Amino acid sequence: MNDNPRGIPQAPFVDNVGEYLKTDSVEATIRKFTEAASKYKFMENSKLQQRGSLEQKIPEIEKTLATINYLVEQQETEEPIKTLFEINDTLYAHATIPPTASVNLWLGANVMLEYTLGEALELLTGKLAIAKGNLKDTIEDLEFLRDQITTMEVNTARVYNWDVKQRRMEKSTVA
Repeated sequence: MNDNPRGIPQAPFVDNVGEYLKTDSVEATIRKFTEAASKYKFMENSKLQQRGSLEQKIPEIEKTLATINYLVEQQETEEPIKTLFEINDTLYAHATIPPTASVNLWLGANVMLEYTLGEALELLTGKLAIAKGNLKDTIEDLEFLRDQITTMEVNTARVYNWDVKQRRMEKSTVA
């Protein structure tokens, strides 16, 4: 079996149901397959939440990087920057920012640190690259999980159909 790069196991495909059921009962096999599909669906939901979080975070990082790049450009001039400052989602205030060599960045958990513009660019560029890589991996995992869920559902249907066919054959030979 080939697991994906982040350790999610690949679902086995049951090619020969009769051969596969030599080691387990139909009920136990269907229960095992249903449980595996449920685990894959749980992982899929977790990855969907992770993707949503990353899709929100990446534009915020890009916006902050653009602002810092603008501050770097304006650092060479002596003129203050006039802007609208976002206080809340729909509340803005006018602000005049003198040329600056440093910025304060929220790191999370109510922590803010002051960085030079160069340090801030380096930090945010690294965070953006990591977030984009994580998003790519998450999308790849979601595709892999969808394939595994489909495989387990097909396996369950094949075992169930095989069982129905066997019961019909038994009935016809008894009658």
